[in-house]
Amino acid sequence: MIVIGIIFIFFGFFMVAIPAVLWDLTERWKSKEARDPSTYYIWSSRIGGVFLILIGIAEIVNVFI
Repeated sequence: MIVIGIIFIFFGFFMVAIPAVLWDLTERWKSKEARDPSTYYIWSSRIGGVFLILIGIAEIVNVFI
């Protein structure tokens, strides 16, 4: 469970810190006109990243309780 928590925290920080790179890897190929991610995509990725970080912390804390 600790490993899963660490993975969630890692991906959560990735989503919060550099959502444009995540967009390049996963969404850019779907549109020919899009050059940059939308503001909505950036904010929703950051919010999802925060949730992943919280879930990762909860997984690690759950092991020690």
